[in-house]
Amino acid sequence: MENKRDWSVHPPYLSPGYKSTVLRAPIKPLIPIKHTLSERSGPVFGIDSIGVLDNDLTKNGIKNAEPLGERIVVAGRVIDERGQPVRNTLVEVWQANAAGRYIHKVDQHAAPIDPNFLGGGRCLTDDEGYYKFYTIKPGAYPWGNHPNAWRPNHIHFSLFGRNITNRLVTQMYFPGDPLLQYDPIYLGVPEKSRELMISKFTLDLTEPDFALGYQFDIVLRGHNETPFENK
Repeated sequence: MENKRDWSVHPPYLSPGYKSTVLRAPIKPLIPIKHTLSERSGPVFGIDSIGVLDNDLTKNGIKNAEPLGERIVVAGRVIDERGQPVRNTLVEVWQANAAGRYIHKVDQHAAPIDPNFLGGGRCLTDDEGYYKFYTIKPGAYPWGNHPNAWRPNHIHFSLFGRNITNRLVTQMYFPGDPLLQYDPIYLGVPEKSRELMISKFTLDLTEPDFALGYQFDIVLRGHNETPFENK
């Protein structure tokens, strides 16, 4: 069966409300380039590349102590357009800490850095396409798109295919976030597809006395395809 990608699901390269796209969006039609051997056989990832705690962002801090903030579990499945699991896919996440601050020299937001939270993790999907992360709910932060612009709480997701040249990037949002209606990145996604980027709170993933659970399934192709930034 031929894999069908629904291009109408994804955000456009140029979205005037998101002002940096005005500077970086292509102004001429894209030219497809045929894949060579280097693209088809680039570096690959395997079980040996993943550490035991790589999927637990609450345990990879500098001081090896508990990070500040609300602990959460984020889990789901990576599936194709037929609902079949996508196995052994490298899933990476990165995010701000509970105060809305990234561990990065470019981030100059006047919020505290948490030395016990570095904000990055990764894991491989299992035979049923499942992944799972333990982390801290990220905070909102100002980002300069206009004088009072704030990003909603979100987690960045990156998925690699069979090699490093096959990569998809998206963002996961949280239900009921009041900032979504003001966020040009979220609003830049076609309206019919925005809900596919919002996780679902579920008691099934919630761990008693420890962490709230959020489900975020990622669909790679088809009519319910998750919107990706680098379509």
